[in-house]
Amino acid sequence: MLAAEVSASPPPLKQTPLHALHLSRGGKMVPFAGYDMPVQYGTGVLKEHLHTRASCGLFDVSHMGQIVLRPKSGRVEDAARALEWLVPQDILALPAGRQRYALFTNEAGGILDDLMVANFGDHLFLVVNAACKAEDEAHLKEHLSDVCTVEPLRSRALIALQGPKAESVLKRFDAEIATMKFMDAGPRRLAGLDCFVSRSGYTGEDGFEISVPADAAEGFAKELLADDAVLPIGLGARDSLRLEAGLCLYGHDLDPATTPVEGALEWSVQKSRRKGGARPGGFPGANAILGQFEQGAPRRRVGLRPEGRAPVREGVALFADETSSSPIGSVTSGGFGPSLNAPVAMGYVPSSLAAPDTVVFAEVRGQRLALRTAPMPFVPNTYKR
Repeated sequence: MLAAEVSASPPPLKQTPLHALHLSRGGKMVPFAGYDMPVQYGTGVLKEHLHTRASCGLFDVSHMGQIVLRPKSGRVEDAARALEWLVPQDILALPAGRQRYALFTNEAGGILDDLMVANFGDHLFLVVNAACKAEDEAHLKEHLSDVCTVEPLRSRALIALQGPKAESVLKRFDAEIATMKFMDAGPRRLAGLDCFVSRSGYTGEDGFEISVPADAAEGFAKELLADDAVLPIGLGARDSLRLEAGLCLYGHDLDPATTPVEGALEWSVQKSRRKGGARPGGFPGANAILGQFEQGAPRRRVGLRPEGRAPVREGVALFADETSSSPIGSVTSGGFGPSLNAPVAMGYVPSSLAAPDTVVFAEVRGQRLALRTAPMPFVPNTYKR
């Protein structure tokens, strides 16, 4: 019995290269995607959220997977063409120095993961979700190994610097940072370190994601935190910021049973990959996904604004009216929006009820609470276009 209990115990949590820094700054640590991560610091989630919107927040996102796709031919277009076998996005048209949001899909058209793809000129650089990175790496190796080498970058950390003062903070290390636009990406030299920098993020604010050598990550983070504009931000505020921005969290708002059309991600599939485009289909689930482009999907992800002050959380069932017994959908993300001083949520409803300002009802503690479908983002983004 004892041996069985020992063997069934969960594996120890992994630590990012910034773990000691989180502890020294008073981070409250929690398990997340197999890692010991800070959910908040002493200032608390509300102040961390508002500080990021007003100034600049530093996020440890080193739990994410960083992967290089290096074409064996030496031609980056061969790696791009190969990646298009797995995603419905146009990677061939992605210029050097630019990044694009993409989706791994399955044969039914469901989403295996969402990721970022950057063209670094001679190879592609991918950032994938922490909980999916082992499966994503195996998926890439299984399907692309004849064309590309798949190199997970396990010796690098990833830091996100987000907020309206992010540019002024980072350009102290490289004045040319100010010339970058939203979704520009490429190698940069910062504080004497070989970094990969993209002007992107997960908050709806202007900002940057910075890949740095793991052994130098803590020192670099401390240099950033020495600026009075910068505070460390935990997972709690990261979640409320991305929710206000209407951004999906994989495993919650997206999953293998949800298509890009159901997820309201049609914008991510360029016309060249749709019917009538230059390279239509050719990716897993193309028939199902492109069929939904033409005929619509049975359900759709929508923004939801509760009419009262009570937050409506993930997993809460949604109903068409106050008396029906059969749910029509569910909330996939929900909480309080500090920037709005009001609750916000998103979830799935039948497409017939997805139009803005449609009233649906959530069942919370035995009561039906009214919500209105609403456009997203809830808070306007401030990307530098």
